[in-house]
Amino acid sequence: MDNRKKARAGRPRGFDAEEALEQALIVFWRQGYEGATLTDLTEAMGITRTSMYAAFGNKEELFRRAVDRYTEGPGAYVARALEEPTARAVAAALLNGAVRATTRPGYPTGCLGVQGALATGAPGRRAHDVLTAWRNYGGSCVADRFRRAVAEGDLPPGTDPDRLARYLTSVSYGISVQAASGIGRDDLQQVADTMLLNWPPATFA
Repeated sequence: MDNRKKARAGRPRGFDAEEALEQALIVFWRQGYEGATLTDLTEAMGITRTSMYAAFGNKEELFRRAVDRYTEGPGAYVARALEEPTARAVAAALLNGAVRATTRPGYPTGCLGVQGALATGAPGRRAHDVLTAWRNYGGSCVADRFRRAVAEGDLPPGTDPDRLARYLTSVSYGISVQAASGIGRDDLQQVADTMLLNWPPATFA
């Protein structure tokens, strides 16, 4: 490596990469993968395209990084919910977390994982696949947690963990869609509370 290359390699980027990624996350969250143009992203991030490519790679890689940031930030309630001591507490934490995350002040309504790539053509197919895998992984983690609850006697014998997990995650994602449609936090909390009135659903055994 010559001296000029060494200088460039050691030179600070001149911007806060974490803050830039946060702004990219918000753009993807609000506009979806295809709706977020490179101009939208770089303007929100406060950097040039050259800096974006150097720091984050292409748009697809930037989106993957944004999904990771969402998982560790607004979406972190899912991992915390799985640590609750009972299946009912898991369900309550997931639903209540969905209500809070999808109506968070200062952020877009809804869920990045649901809306980020729902309507995409061929250019957005990989982003669509990233979010499909993201949702499926979350659902499988919930099912695994419910399997443990059955083994521990916390859920009734014969309960179908996969079916119960699909039911719970479907309601959770439905809360996201309703939030994106303008339904407020209090009304969405009523949805979560109503589901928990009959837990676990008797028909899932």
